[in-house]
Amino acid sequence: MVKVDIMRALQRQEGLSFEDSEVLVNRIIEIIKTNLSTGEDVLISGFGKFELRDKKSRPGRDPKSNKEYEISARRVVTFCPSKVWRNELNPE
Repeated sequence: MVKVDIMRALQRQEGLSFEDSEVLVNRIIEIIKTNLSTGEDVLISGFGKFELRDKKSRPGRDPKSNKEYEISARRVVTFCPSKVWRNELNPE
């Protein structure tokens, strides 16, 4: 499923126009991106949590040439699904 599929699903299920569903999806994504860029986690109850994490620089190796180099420090977005959703995905 890609972004357009989500917009079409909103269009069908909620009776929105395609343009309205596009605006809605884009605004949700922008809100998540803005909050993460300011260092704030995004928690969607029943779905999961988006977090921004800092990774330290570390040594790496090119598998072809076996040459070592340093992988730079970076910020990454991680997602952890909620316990409720994990239980739905993996019923016991």
